[in-house]
Amino acid sequence: MVLLQPDPFLNELTSMYERSTEQGSVWVTLKRSSLKSKVQRNKLKTAGESIEYRCLIRATDGKKTISTSELKIISVFKLLMPRFSRHT
Repeated sequence: MVLLQPDPFLNELTSMYERSTEQGSVWVTLKRSSLKSKVQRNKLKTAGESIEYRCLIRATDGKKTISTSELKIISVFKLLMPRFSRHT
């Protein structure tokens, strides 16, 4: 899985949708993640520190998987998603 910055992620997502217009699908998933291992999270909890969670966004067309975890991508993603949606 490739972790990309927001702009390259959106560019690659656009090209995935363009490649799948005739045939195929693109799956997009969102997941709450701290990007830390369970051991690291437990150490932070024990120390009384707060854990910063991000939204991990993944996209795949079955051949290639990309992801990003930037916080500000969510608002851009919400704006662009209707453009990518297919009406059947």
